[in-house]
Amino acid sequence: MSEIKEILVATGNPGKIAELGAMLEADVRWLSLSDLPAMAEIVEDGTTFAENARKKASGYAKAAGLWTLADDSGLVVDALGGAPGVKSARFSGEKPKDADRTLIDHRNIAKTLELLKGVPQEKRTARFVCRLCLATPERILIETEGTLEGLITDREIGQNGFGYDPIFFVPDLNKTVAQLTGEEKNAISHRGNAIRKLKPLLDELLKAGP
Repeated sequence: MSEIKEILVATGNPGKIAELGAMLEADVRWLSLSDLPAMAEIVEDGTTFAENARKKASGYAKAAGLWTLADDSGLVVDALGGAPGVKSARFSGEKPKDADRTLIDHRNIAKTLELLKGVPQEKRTARFVCRLCLATPERILIETEGTLEGLITDREIGQNGFGYDPIFFVPDLNKTVAQLTGEEKNAISHRGNAIRKLKPLLDELLKAGP
């Protein structure tokens, strides 16, 4: 029986780990950064989602000596010239150490809504973008990207999800992402779309062996 592959997911975000585990039905033991001894944090200073995902995957793969899957994702609002973009997680300012994630999410949302005050609904177009990168300590193995198109609401609606989900309205479903169940979100989300593209490529790699 072949040994189960260990792959590090370069995040401490339990929401991301849960989404990955639910969607990638691979014979893999997924590890998070909290499962390993502390490593120096990889600074996400790229100008694109692709650069940041690549930097994180390669950096943590080298530090841990493991295959590493990293993502960079965020919200792109057309009326804000593409902001918050790669700064989505720290749009309202740098995140203090040990800060409550929900509090930061609400601050980021509040800033986005304030900047969009007075912008009519038809001009509040936006998309979630997720870039995934799988790397070994030596090289990049796979890169995929997924998106989800929608509109920014004028207030928070819904209790599920995290990040900007409560203000991201999906017209086809007539709901915000925060009104969806986990299963419904995975079926349409930017991360879900990137993972679906990754899955067959990962399966091929795992079949090929070490």
